[in-house]
Amino acid sequence: MPKKIAVLGSGFSALAASAYLAKAGHDVHIYEKNSSAGGRARQLKREGFTFDMGPSWYWMPDVFERFFQDFGKSASDYYSLEKLGPAYRVYFGPGDYISIPDTLEKIKLIFEQEEPGSGAKLQRFIDEAGKNYDVAIKDLVYRPGVSPLELVTPATIKKIGSFFSTISKDVRKSFKNPKLVQILEFPVLFLGAKPQDTPSFYSFMNYADFGIGTFHPKTGMHAVVDAMTSLATELGVTFHFNSEVSRIRTQGNKAIGIEVNNKSVEADVVLSGADYHHTETLLPQKLRQYSEKYWESRVFAPSSLLFYVGFDKKVENVDHHTLFFDVDFEQHARDIYDNPEWPDEPLFYANFPSKTDATMAPEGKEAGFFLIPLAPGLYDSQELRDTYFDIILTRLEKITNQKLKKNIIFKESFCVNDFVEVYHSYKGNAYGMANTLLQTAFLRPKLKSKKVANLYFTGQLTVPGPGVPPALISGKLTAGLITKKNN
Repeated sequence: MPKKIAVLGSGFSALAASAYLAKAGHDVHIYEKNSSAGGRARQLKREGFTFDMGPSWYWMPDVFERFFQDFGKSASDYYSLEKLGPAYRVYFGPGDYISIPDTLEKIKLIFEQEEPGSGAKLQRFIDEAGKNYDVAIKDLVYRPGVSPLELVTPATIKKIGSFFSTISKDVRKSFKNPKLVQILEFPVLFLGAKPQDTPSFYSFMNYADFGIGTFHPKTGMHAVVDAMTSLATELGVTFHFNSEVSRIRTQGNKAIGIEVNNKSVEADVVLSGADYHHTETLLPQKLRQYSEKYWESRVFAPSSLLFYVGFDKKVENVDHHTLFFDVDFEQHARDIYDNPEWPDEPLFYANFPSKTDATMAPEGKEAGFFLIPLAPGLYDSQELRDTYFDIILTRLEKITNQKLKKNIIFKESFCVNDFVEVYHSYKGNAYGMANTLLQTAFLRPKLKSKKVANLYFTGQLTVPGPGVPPALISGKLTAGLITKKNN
């Protein structure tokens, strides 16, 4: 029997869930507090420049394709992809960098040049990572985290040891060159935890990196949002923008609708793709599953200081994705996870999409997106933002041997305070809850409320975890629970 479903937020997981629910015949309404769809994946457009405000890496194209195929479509029906070659560049000092090519065979040659014998070791490492990828992406992450028994399959039993070692141990066992170690540890940062706290099983991220590659959707990551929004609209989903939900309406222990813009809206099911912690504050205290103490005890992925910069000339000696690992990787990690504070010497990431895509900046100019990972909950001020922008621009100029500060047309920033204000993000985190051993699968906050009937959750604070591909999967999982319950 068709149900009216109210969905909070329009990020990737909410869009995915809405599409599946509409396909199942439900009357789906999305309520988005901001003026456009996408959640953290919104775009900023200014003076002919276009910036993806959040996610900027397109990995795991098979997950996106699997999503669209569930609706008899293909990603190519909505947007075009270009495989990046090189995938990205990593700087370790002035003029000292390694560019990661677009095939594993080429990458092995690069590794061999840096550390003789490492090419064959890399092949073995990626072969094992590929097996983990098959288990994880083709099976494990599509389980809803309802029971520990979901993890017990013939394939996972063989992998049990990989849950009790770490990425850091595995990498350092085979590779000694510090540059290669950092490159191999980098992909798990997308999962929101230190490599030494991330189970070996998550080496499937290395397979996503080296085994599959890095892609760019033409016009940016927001092309995926546009595609999913179009698909959802085709399926009958109704969007309500500038519509902030201020309360989840309950009767006893049952969700019966929402309050939005001071109006009551009836709904048979409420599904939140908004921040999980925030969503529970929309309920009476007695109906919240998780206490403030619980959230305080979780390991959260970093927040970020982001800059969107328009340059009046092309930036030299950088690739589309460029990582700056010219300072102490371990110290910056400690500043995020162990003793939260602003880093003295921050690692940072720079994205220049106009290197690949002419639509992202006016001719002869460059769009620059910069990200410094930070501990969530830090004090945030314009003075700090300006200080850190100067730090990373000074380093960028020195490392890439060029002058840029006088070529800035404009810059805009986004940091902890903005994550809280714009997305209601807990402590201003950017990526959700980290995928550590004790925060994996059934140990994450649940997709279905344990206290409120007809209330469900989706997104990066629940199953399966941080990242855009997991968000698509999370939406499918939650929609599956709702559809099963209402059949």
